[in-house]
Amino acid sequence: MGDRAAFAALYDKSSSHLFAVVLRICRDRAQAEDILQEVYVNVWRAASGFDAAQSQPLTWLTSIARNRAIDSLRRAQTQPQLQTTTGSDDEDSDVYDETADHNPGPLELLSRASDARALSHCMKDLTAPQRQSVALAFYDGLSHAEVAEKMGQPLGTVKSWVRRALLSLKACLERASEGDVVSTSKGA
Repeated sequence: MGDRAAFAALYDKSSSHLFAVVLRICRDRAQAEDILQEVYVNVWRAASGFDAAQSQPLTWLTSIARNRAIDSLRRAQTQPQLQTTTGSDDEDSDVYDETADHNPGPLELLSRASDARALSHCMKDLTAPQRQSVALAFYDGLSHAEVAEKMGQPLGTVKSWVRRALLSLKACLERASEGDVVSTSKGA
């Protein structure tokens, strides 16, 4: 309805959460700040389209922020990368020798794959409600109260599931990490 005070209150209550969501996706603080500004401009324009019967306000805001961040990443990938000269006019120098490759190398990709495999293995050890509550809280960005509402469970139960799941994941991942250290030292 164009109420600036209400919008300011909405910003105060949700900006830190939305900033974390955007930053987690784009990993660049300056870009995340720009995207967050775009999110709130979009929210200001589209506020009349919000339907409380379809979703919670924070869920709606989170989806807008997430989509904006993903769109920004996609736009950046389609933009041509400009090469600047470094001032050396040496004919033998190659621009690719002077340009750092920011993509992960084979060792980093292998490490990420190993981490993903370990996490997947550890997630299988959780109960179904624990997996669902952790997924809703950490992948969808829902609060404990929203997870409880979505799962139709008491808030305390959901908090216990999430806490126990995180403790179990931590212990499992520590064991997996120790196993990697042992297996690499045996192979040396």
